[in-house]
Amino acid sequence: MKRTSNRPRSYILIGLKGMAMGAADVVPGVSGGTIAFITGIYEQLINSISSFDHLLVKKLFKGDIRSIWRQVNGDFLLSLFIGIGVSVLTLMRLANYLLENAPILLWSFFFGLVLASILYIGKQIDRWKLVNVLAMLLAVVTAFYITKLTPADGTDDLVYVFFCGMIAISAMILPGISGAFILVLMGAYATVTKAVSEFDLKLIAVFGSGAIIGLLSFSKLLKWLFVHHRNLVLAILTGFIAGSLNKIWPWKSVLQSQMINGKEKVISEESILPWNYDGESKMFLAIAMAVIGFILIFALEYFSDKNKSLSDKG
Repeated sequence: MKRTSNRPRSYILIGLKGMAMGAADVVPGVSGGTIAFITGIYEQLINSISSFDHLLVKKLFKGDIRSIWRQVNGDFLLSLFIGIGVSVLTLMRLANYLLENAPILLWSFFFGLVLASILYIGKQIDRWKLVNVLAMLLAVVTAFYITKLTPADGTDDLVYVFFCGMIAISAMILPGISGAFILVLMGAYATVTKAVSEFDLKLIAVFGSGAIIGLLSFSKLLKWLFVHHRNLVLAILTGFIAGSLNKIWPWKSVLQSQMINGKEKVISEESILPWNYDGESKMFLAIAMAVIGFILIFALEYFSDKNKSLSDKG
């Protein structure tokens, strides 16, 4: 009886975690995958996505919907994606407003949040072998290098758009890497956003097809890696997140910008120290926001552990 009564509360909690993922995804440079990991649902998400296979097609033709729902962990995915959807629809304007009017405070909050997530993920590694340390350092350098790349020129070639869909969605579920930022680097951000705003169904379908294939294939790879090389994967993810901190450093100097859909978008920038910032640095408020973000991670960890303990007792 207790297990049944705890089920609605569990789905509500998953929905709230989905809202947190959605809130991160609407901010360019922040990964929803990072939020999924620090809220304790990353592996469950990967396992659920990777469960989509050819057996589902056979079950679909047989009309065995209940079996399909169980196989893909439908209750979990539905709760999660409802939360993500609600967050994206309700917080998109707020995120855009903060990016335009209080970018330093917003980035400071996420900087503290992501910094704490590095500690959270790193401490889950059972054994630190030399190969794990080297893999983490390589991931740090790779992620940092990605944040320094110069964006490519845009193109609407359908094969390239399909490829961009595969890469962007793979980055989106990888903690530390922003799918939107990858699209900017590949020169496809303007193409995709324009297609969505103009309801270019052909281009949207091509991009979506690439995203679906990329999501299903990359999730299966991640699932296999977690099963066979868990500590190595955690070390690499820790490195990716650490290397991505450069992207969300609050104080920036714009090097290049571009008009995209009538709005000026920053294409390249460099991190600078607060006292070298051309404008009001808001350093003390920024530090306070970073501390709030930092504490929030461990609060989420505490409540996740508490909920897991209640579920186990139920």
